[in-house]
Amino acid sequence: MSNFVPNKPFLRGILLHYFIQKKSAAETHRILVETYGDHALSERTCRDWFNRFKNGDFNLQDRERSGASKKFRDEELETLLDEDPCQTQSDIAKLLGVDRTTVSKRLSALGMIQKERSWLRTN
Repeated sequence: MSNFVPNKPFLRGILLHYFIQKKSAAETHRILVETYGDHALSERTCRDWFNRFKNGDFNLQDRERSGASKKFRDEELETLLDEDPCQTQSDIAKLLGVDRTTVSKRLSALGMIQKERSWLRTN
């Protein structure tokens, strides 16, 4: 048995191949499961890609999501903390237009802790 683990672009290429061969998404999914087992794409994913192909979109890369997290620089975060060190993570997240967990991770990476309702650097 091979140790080969297919990645998404590889599997998407196979989907396109079977689409061109006029196979159905369900049939293609069965072939993928038979061949790659747990590493196969879900039937729902196969159907979604077949719909893209039917609409003339043959780009095998992921589309950018509108809900993707906005990137921000640590300097923006530090400036907000300098202006008001008593802000909550949720307040900061709203101001930066990102998710609260993103702020939490960046504060941790910067060595910041909240003590007595104020953000302090630990290092």
